[in-house]
Amino acid sequence: MNKKKTILILPGDGIGPEVCKPAKNILESVSHIYDLGLSFEEALVGGSAYEETGIPLPEETLEAARKADSILLGAVGGHQWDELEYQYRPERALLGLRSELDLFANFRPAILSKHLTSSSSLKPEKVENLDLLIIRELTGGIYFGEPRGRKEDKPVAFNTMIYSQEEIERIGRVAFEAAQKRNKNLCSVDKANVLEVSVLWREVISDLSKEYPDVKLSHMLVDNAAMQLVREPKQFDVIVTGNLFGDILSDIAAMMTGSIGMLPSASVNSENKGMFEPVHGSAPDIAGKGLANPLATILSAAMMLRYSFGFEEAASNIEVAIDKVLAEGYRTHDLEGSQDTQLSTDEMGKKVLDNLKN
Repeated sequence: MNKKKTILILPGDGIGPEVCKPAKNILESVSHIYDLGLSFEEALVGGSAYEETGIPLPEETLEAARKADSILLGAVGGHQWDELEYQYRPERALLGLRSELDLFANFRPAILSKHLTSSSSLKPEKVENLDLLIIRELTGGIYFGEPRGRKEDKPVAFNTMIYSQEEIERIGRVAFEAAQKRNKNLCSVDKANVLEVSVLWREVISDLSKEYPDVKLSHMLVDNAAMQLVREPKQFDVIVTGNLFGDILSDIAAMMTGSIGMLPSASVNSENKGMFEPVHGSAPDIAGKGLANPLATILSAAMMLRYSFGFEEAASNIEVAIDKVLAEGYRTHDLEGSQDTQLSTDEMGKKVLDNLKN
């Protein structure tokens, strides 16, 4: 029997609890099928934590995250917390977890299922067989840079974008190694024509490329990269970029896959301990209605099995089960399909679970 591995589930806000429920059910099932030894704990985070404790990331949650072998997160945020002071906003919990656990490498795959080509916002010939990976640096850059703040005597606010050579090198190595396992093509995205921090980024990535002669490296300015993702997305294999640019580009890539409800993500540290979450937000407008697409969260759970634990067979079988559900024509409301094949959140999770067991 495998040694017990603890997964901390942080359902969060909005649709977070709804999409975490089927993902947990599937993780429990594969743990039983493959004798993986998974156990589960749950804690508050985001707006729900603020309502209970007055802060979005309670010390109890942070301590549980430190002790857990991996973390599955639903979503945080909601309109009712939009007017809170900066330090109390639900999103601060995400930044806190990333920083405290040093989750510096964010993997955001954009893979279009052959069964969802018609659901993409781009022409079928532009996105058919799309399979690209965006690797976003997650613990540096403008989201964490100091100084930051507002001038009280005038309507002025400021943030600072900072990257060190060490930070760039470590995310660069992750990206080069990922490219080696794929098609050996890496595009580094920056804004080196106007930002000093991007000049350093480009220099460090270029120097690092000498250690990976089998990987073809190119550089692209972020505004051009955004345009190229829409114009010809299949030209990319792996993209590596900083925190702010990665945040924006990964959401652009999301819409090519039919729905943001289809995109998982992994945020890992140097020991492959990670936090796995769907790219979508808390979607308070549909919370509680059974309309949320759980597939991104289920795919995030599969990424967890692969990246944190090395359970490749279990991860692949979850992905195959999802593909089979889509091949059968079943959809959630965010995906193009007929009313007869539209499923609720729980129904979609059950369909995936049934296919997994079979």
